[in-house]
Amino acid sequence: MWSSRDPLANPEPLIRRVYAYVAYRIGDGPDAEDVTSETFERALRYKESYDHRKGEPVAWLIGIARRCLAGRPAQPSVVADLEETAAPTDVEEESVRRIDLEMALAKLSERDRELLALRYGADLTAAQIGELTGLAANAVDVALHRARERLAASLAPDDGESPDAGFEAVRI
Repeated sequence: MWSSRDPLANPEPLIRRVYAYVAYRIGDGPDAEDVTSETFERALRYKESYDHRKGEPVAWLIGIARRCLAGRPAQPSVVADLEETAAPTDVEEESVRRIDLEMALAKLSERDRELLALRYGADLTAAQIGELTGLAANAVDVALHRARERLAASLAPDDGESPDAGFEAVRI
């Protein structure tokens, strides 16, 4: 649980969620670590400005992370290189699925990628996303539904069949 006085009282889960959001946007690795660090540096500097009545600490931090990302040059890839670790599944198949996902995400609009990153990277609710984006929660739900449909269509094979694995199965 978080304290209304100190939004950073329990930083471990917050760091994981901010990093997941950033990694979803720009890929795993040093760049995502740098943006996450910058986010928490700014949060520490401005934590007195945090107002618990405006939302939970994670939403506040994701807002800071979004501003940190906005100030960076565009990244060519949204999915990072795979780490060399033993995988319980077929590594080649997993690599192909991640590449397919990266290519499908790259075809989406910036808005769709941002909404998907907020939902699946930062694990925010529609209400929390709405607070960050200025949209109503039901508008966020509709926009996410449409973004998932566009992503699924991009992932579908050319023969018209549905993809064998949904995009949610591949966590970035």
